[in-house]
Amino acid sequence: MTRFEDPSVTVAPTDASPGLDEQALLPQLVAHLREHRTRLRQEWVGRIQETHLLQAMTAQEMVAETTLVYDNYVEVLETGSVEALQHYARDLSERIIPRGVETHEVVGIVLLLRDVLARSLFEKYQRDFSLLNRVLDAYEPAANRIANTVAVSFVEERERVIRQQQDSIRELSTPVLPVRERLLILPIIGVLDRERARQLTVQLLGGIRTHRAKVVVVDITGVPDVDESVANHLVRTVDASRLMGASVIITGLSPEIAQTLVTIGVDLSKMNTIGDLQGGLEEAERLLGFAVSREDGNGGP
Repeated sequence: MTRFEDPSVTVAPTDASPGLDEQALLPQLVAHLREHRTRLRQEWVGRIQETHLLQAMTAQEMVAETTLVYDNYVEVLETGSVEALQHYARDLSERIIPRGVETHEVVGIVLLLRDVLARSLFEKYQRDFSLLNRVLDAYEPAANRIANTVAVSFVEERERVIRQQQDSIRELSTPVLPVRERLLILPIIGVLDRERARQLTVQLLGGIRTHRAKVVVVDITGVPDVDESVANHLVRTVDASRLMGASVIITGLSPEIAQTLVTIGVDLSKMNTIGDLQGGLEEAERLLGFAVSREDGNGGP
C-alpha cells in the first residue's frame, strides 16, 4: 500500500494520539471495523458480486459465510492468532469445495475484504497522513498474514479432499470380492500405475486377512499395459500374499503384457498365470479341494 506525505495539508485533530504505537492502534482499528460491520460487510458483498465470485452460493449462503469470514477476520486482527481462522478456513473449504468453488475465488474474496477495510481506514484517518501511515503499517502486515493463512488452509484442504476422492475411486475401481469361502477375486480395470498398484496391494492383503482367504484370483483382462515398476510390484504382491498363506492366480494377461513381463525379466516362476478368468476360478477351486464340473459350472466338495 502507498504511504501518504503532504506537508501542505493542514492536519486536523483525530481521535488517536500521535504517540500511539502499533499495539495501541490495532484495538482502535478493530473497534472501528466492528462499529461499521454491517455497512462494510455489505460493501464487501457488493464487490464480490461485481467480480462474479462465489456464484455457486445462494444469497442466504453468501450472507452467512461472509458474516463469518468478516468476524473471523476482525478477531484475528484483534488477537493476532490465526488458529481460529485456520479452523474456520478448513470448515469453509469442506462445505464449498464439493460445490466447485475454486482456490482463486477464496483468495479473491479475502483480498477484496482486505481492500474494503483498508479503504474504510483511509476514509477515517485521511486528514492526518502521518497517523494514516502508521495505521496502515499496523493493518497491512496483519491483513496480508490473514490472506496467506486462508489461502494456504484452503489449498491444503482442497488437496486433502482430492486425495480422499482419489483413494475412494481406487477402492471402487479395484474391489476385493469374496466368491466363496476362502476364495477372493480382484478384477482390475483401467490403467495400473505405481500408486494404484500400491493401493491394490494394501486392499488385497487386507482382504486376505479379513476373509482368511487361501486363494486369490487377480484378473487383469481390463488392464491395457504395465511398465517394469508395476510388473515388479505385482510380483511383490504375490510374494506378500504367499507370506499370508494365500496363493495368487493371475488371469487375463494380454499378449502385450506377457511380452513386457518376458522382456523386463520378471521371475515368472513366482506367478501362477491362467489364460482367462473362468480358467482361473476353476484352478482356484481345484486348489481349495473342490471338484469342478465343466458341464454345469457347479462344483462340490
